[in-house]
Amino acid sequence: MTERRGFPVGLTVATAVALAILLSLGTWQIQRLAWKRDLITRIEALKAAPARPLAPVLDGLAAAEDVEFTRVSVVCPGLARAPYVELYGLRDGQAGVRLISACAAPSLRYRTILVDRGFVPDTVSARPPVDAGDRTPVEVVGVLRAPEPANAFSPPNRPDRWFTRDVAGMAQALKAPSPAPVFLMAETSSNPEWKALVPAPVPTGITNRHLEYAVTWYGLAAALLGVYAAVLLRRRKS
Repeated sequence: MTERRGFPVGLTVATAVALAILLSLGTWQIQRLAWKRDLITRIEALKAAPARPLAPVLDGLAAAEDVEFTRVSVVCPGLARAPYVELYGLRDGQAGVRLISACAAPSLRYRTILVDRGFVPDTVSARPPVDAGDRTPVEVVGVLRAPEPANAFSPPNRPDRWFTRDVAGMAQALKAPSPAPVFLMAETSSNPEWKALVPAPVPTGITNRHLEYAVTWYGLAAALLGVYAAVLLRRRKS
């Protein structure tokens, strides 16, 4: 393309592209702001919410009800010694893994549910004992959470280390039939004698600075327009 009558075509195109990027980033932060406010509201509501039996909640899920952040209780036979897969995680800046096991789900639709038993830091190499034949009942109180989808930056899952909450893949690895599409994030310990396993059902120390970020991106967009206008004015006077 060529410039006609002194009009800076190249600069205009570059400015338009940069402006679109800045505005889209600001809009994305506004959307994240709404999501974060909803998350904080749900977590605050959890503090006083009683635990409901798991079965009717899962039946509601099968009927398309939103059950995320519902506190539930269920008895899981053999959970303390159940087989598990290890999911990479971070807690308070510490890297580690979360142990995911399967529990029988007393639901009309789902036969099992995956239980996030808690977090083990990388500084601990030991793991709870495994005995698939153990059926000792363990009562679990926890919070239902929907899995976050993988993105372009998610490493591929491996048999010895998972990086995304792939319900179908984890259920297959654990031989868990008809799993519910949510995780039960345990608030109570499946292994109270094993202190290294720390139940961590919801994020801690949640901050909400998305409005600040949005204002920053929109401010940069406004500054860009100001610079572009100044360039045009200067060229017109010259």
